[in-house]
Amino acid sequence: MIKTLHKMGIKSNHMYVAGLCSVGLAFASWFASKQTEHAGLDRADRWGIFIGEWAPTFFAMGVALRIEETHRELEESEMESFGKSQDMRSRTHAGV
Repeated sequence: MIKTLHKMGIKSNHMYVAGLCSVGLAFASWFASKQTEHAGLDRADRWGIFIGEWAPTFFAMGVALRIEETHRELEESEMESFGKSQDMRSRTHAGV
């Protein structure tokens, strides 16, 4: 799933922002429910907790995407280094 998200262009920073927005939205929904609904504080708490539970998921996905990004960067740098070493060897063997 993480590789698919990475291929779709979703970056770790997107997930971190989504996590922060979730925290803000949890507070906003709690406050709005507390002010507008007559169900009481219990209902407002449930709304805040429900939306607030999304934040850890977004942050965890951000960490997983950061690992994927780092893994890809390391693979690319290793391939570049390998290509350069192969090029140097071919030049040495060709007498260049």
